[in-house]
Amino acid sequence: MPTPRVSFEFFPPQSLEASFRLWDTLGTLAPLAPEFVSVTYGAGGTTRDLTHDAVKTIHANYGVKVAAHLTCVDATREETLAIADSYAEAGVNRIVALRGDPPKGADGFRAHPEGFASSVELVKALADTGKFEIAVGAYPDPHPEADSLAACVEYLKRKVDAGASTAITQFFFEADTFFRFRDACADAGIGATIIPGILPIGNWTRVRNFATRCGAIVPAWLDEAYAAATRDGRESLLSTALCTELCTELLEGGVEDLHFYTLNSPDLTRDVCAALGVTPRVTLAEVA
Repeated sequence: MPTPRVSFEFFPPQSLEASFRLWDTLGTLAPLAPEFVSVTYGAGGTTRDLTHDAVKTIHANYGVKVAAHLTCVDATREETLAIADSYAEAGVNRIVALRGDPPKGADGFRAHPEGFASSVELVKALADTGKFEIAVGAYPDPHPEADSLAACVEYLKRKVDAGASTAITQFFFEADTFFRFRDACADAGIGATIIPGILPIGNWTRVRNFATRCGAIVPAWLDEAYAAATRDGRESLLSTALCTELCTELLEGGVEDLHFYTLNSPDLTRDVCAALGVTPRVTLAEVA
């Protein structure tokens, strides 16, 4: 089994304690020499400035390539492209272009009157600048607002046709879910690289609730497995084993890249990477 290329997603800190947690996470995972790391936006663009600061700090100090999340929420086209330009000026040329989640309490996405109406429009505008390598989101289980998986595939094709070169999927729990989606994308003529998004399960209750909100299908056997593991006090062992098994199945099925949603907690991700043969290749001093 080949050793995968890996990448990691972080969210920007909103407190001093969270800042220490992010930098500790980077200190643990950056020595694994990821292909890139990404930094998210909060719902409704609430962490825009924090994301901007975290991206620039990581780029300047940690020796890893950074992809900045950029969304269409609550900003004009001019404001959004100004943020993108500031990344380019700082040497950050990777963007994860997303429509973005609406603010808490909103009943759905509403485009800014002078903003981008969709991620397709955002991707096209970024591609027209010629400054960025653009990644987008993809949904192996149907997006909550989509009618079907076929609709998700068609919308991904529109984003790729607009200029995206890579797609990173929402997390999923079974390898066959990804393989079905990958095959459907190939049948639709999508040539972009599709990277599976992997979520190591640190807390099953929290992850299950998150999965319900974002449309990820939860197999019944997972509920049973975590109920038993909770009784035995072996949740961490189960999470490491299940995530390693999922990644192994993906690699055996031809996947070469894995993108880990770390939730700014490095231990499970580090342990799974170690099981897959991804071990530190540089020292922390070299990274910093």
